[in-house]
Amino acid sequence: MSDLPTVLIVDDEARLRDLLHTYLTQAGFTVLLAADGPGALALAQQHRPDVVVLDLMLPGIDGLEVCRQLRRFSDAYVLMLTARAEEIDRVVGLEVGADDYVTKPFSPRELVARVRAMLRRPRGGASPVTPALAPPPITLGPLRIDDAHHEVTLDGAPITLTTTEYGLLNALAAHPGQICTRARLLEQVWGSDYFGDDHVVDVHIANLRKKLGEDSTQMRLIETVRGVGYRLRVGIP
Repeated sequence: MSDLPTVLIVDDEARLRDLLHTYLTQAGFTVLLAADGPGALALAQQHRPDVVVLDLMLPGIDGLEVCRQLRRFSDAYVLMLTARAEEIDRVVGLEVGADDYVTKPFSPRELVARVRAMLRRPRGGASPVTPALAPPPITLGPLRIDDAHHEVTLDGAPITLTTTEYGLLNALAAHPGQICTRARLLEQVWGSDYFGDDHVVDVHIANLRKKLGEDSTQMRLIETVRGVGYRLRVGIP
């Protein structure tokens, strides 16, 4: 078994698959190729890739459904490819568990850089931090974040978060009551070399709120500071 990070490329365009295979292999990755959803899911089950580069428009099972099914057994980073410029595709892609997106056409070098940046972030499936070295759990009212075991509970019930959602919540909880700008969250969660747009933060915050059981009619744990960023409320009942 290779110790190189594994990237699964899922796209029905053979030329694009071959091009990305060349660039990613030269960059030091083990690369797997799939032309459709069933093939991608089978390879992901067998090889457990670190990153999945997933085209939105696939024959048969589309990229959104592949991402939904992938999230049932894998914590791999998902980079969604879309040829559409409409915001809805990007948003929906992230809502089903994608970590980031790239709009076609794109530079293969840009994609390699995105993959490298993802792999510098801690993964949700990584081994828990040694308890003696980990910070104590953070408790804010009904919310508890235990970084030693990578666990989040709300009113004692476990909350399943993606790696990105967990990173955002952790970043906000580290400074409760303080405003975290989108730029700051991008740097802390996506890395200082991230060069996508900051809308990705808003989408993941929206997903995080849903998992915390929040809607627009109730007092939220995560407050929006319009035009600036977000903060985690203090004094949560």
